[in-house]
Amino acid sequence: MTKTFVSDNTNLLKIGWFTTGRGEGSYGLLESTLNAINSGELHGKIAFVFVNRVEGQTRQTDRLLTLVRSHGIPLITLSSRDFRRSHNNKPWKNLREMFDKTVIELISPYDADIAVHAGYMLIAPLLCSEYLTLNLHPALPGGTIGMWQQAVWDVIDKRLDTTGAMIHVSTIKVDEGPVIATAVFSVRGKNFDSHWEEIDGFDLKTLKQKMGEELELFKAIRKAGLLRERPLLVETLKAVSQGHIDPTGSKGIVDLTEVVEKSVIN
Repeated sequence: MTKTFVSDNTNLLKIGWFTTGRGEGSYGLLESTLNAINSGELHGKIAFVFVNRVEGQTRQTDRLLTLVRSHGIPLITLSSRDFRRSHNNKPWKNLREMFDKTVIELISPYDADIAVHAGYMLIAPLLCSEYLTLNLHPALPGGTIGMWQQAVWDVIDKRLDTTGAMIHVSTIKVDEGPVIATAVFSVRGKNFDSHWEEIDGFDLKTLKQKMGEELELFKAIRKAGLLRERPLLVETLKAVSQGHIDPTGSKGIVDLTEVVEKSVIN
C-alpha cells in the first residue's frame, strides 16, 4: 500500500530519488534539486538515491554517482542489466516484479515522504505502490507518451507552436498517472524560426535519416525543454512541501509556467 503523504511546513520533505542516470537530463534534475536544497530554497533533503546501474557501467551514470557521493547522500545501486543476465535473460516483463521487490528491500532502511522518478527508465509498478511517486515527463497532458526523443520528434512532425513538460503521479500505466503540475513554452521566435525554415518541405522520415538528433531544430527544442524541466521539478517539490500542490493529483493541475519562465530568464 502506498505510504500516505501529509504535508507539514515545519518538517523537511524527505525525497527518495530514482534514476538511471543516462545523461545530462538526469544529472541536471538532481543537481538543480540539490542546489535548491543547499540554498534553502527547497525545505527538503534527498533521503537516498537509487540507480539501476552500477559504477563502471557507463561514463554518464558514473558522473551522477560521483555527484551523489559528493553530497554524502545514501546511494543504492542495482544494475537492471546484470539482474536480467543473472536470470537467464528472461523477458523484462517476467522480472519486473522480482526486481522491484529486491529494490524495495534495499531501500527499506531509509525513510522518505515521497519519491521522484527523474530519468528512471524502468516501469516500476511495485515501487509506485510503495511510495507516492512523482515523475517528470517532457510533454504536456494528452501529448507524447514515452521517451523524450519521441516527444521532440512529435513537436517537429506536428509543426507545433508550443510544447512543455509535466509532473505526474507514477502509475503502472506509463506517463498516464494524474498530472499535478505543468509548464508550457514556445518553440517559435528568434531561437527557433530559422531552424523551422531549414526543415520546410522535409518530412519526418527524411529528417531522421539525414540529420537525426543532430538536427538544429531538434537540439534547440531539447535545450529549451531541459532549461525548464529543472525549475519545474524544483518548484513542484517546493509547492508540495508547502502544501500548495496536492501530490496525489486529486485537486487538479497547477500551471507553473510563469514561475518557471522567471527562473529561466534569471
